[in-house]
Amino acid sequence: MSALIPPPPRPAARRAVLAALLLGSTGLVAWQWPQRTPPPPSGNAALEGVGDDVCVVAPPTPYDPALGQPLAAAREVPAEARCPVCGMYPARARAWAAQVIFADGDAYFFDSPLSLMLYLGNVDHYTRGRTHDAIVARYVTDTDTGLWLNAQEAVYVTGSSALGPVLAGNLPAFGSAGAAQQFVQQRGGQAVLFGGIDTRLLRGLAPNLRADHRLHAS
Repeated sequence: MSALIPPPPRPAARRAVLAALLLGSTGLVAWQWPQRTPPPPSGNAALEGVGDDVCVVAPPTPYDPALGQPLAAAREVPAEARCPVCGMYPARARAWAAQVIFADGDAYFFDSPLSLMLYLGNVDHYTRGRTHDAIVARYVTDTDTGLWLNAQEAVYVTGSSALGPVLAGNLPAFGSAGAAQQFVQQRGGQAVLFGGIDTRLLRGLAPNLRADHRLHAS
């Protein structure tokens, strides 16, 4: 009875055997490239999806009565809060931060006034189940003082040389028209009121603006 003949080794296995024989005959020790584990994504890289159709895990920050402040008052940005528009951590760029507060006390924080305006134009897209009408307060950071401003009363500058957290054109906010104009003289651009921030302006700052964005960020 003839002995069974084993099948020939696969190409990869054949190469491994050959390498072992060669190395064994020369006394060398086999060496492999170290396996590097890629770092976990952070910031914008942590987004799922492409372009503006993204899924950002950005849970709201609930109201804490222990703070002893009104439900609709501006709050400090938690270190773990993420922007529901771009996925960044607003606390890391506090000078640009913005926020909205809903009637149930939940708050969302944004990395910049621009992200806030994008959010206000399409609330349900960025936070499923939320509605624009349920928002009771909107705040942006005063570029000069770092204090919170009512977003609807602030004056913004568009087209200046100031770059936001993602190194793109942005909307620095000011407490008065005079302060905004002084900034314009130093950094260029033009002042615009909250009601003047429309789809055309936002599209110039965010070319990937969704087609279903509302006419303005009221």
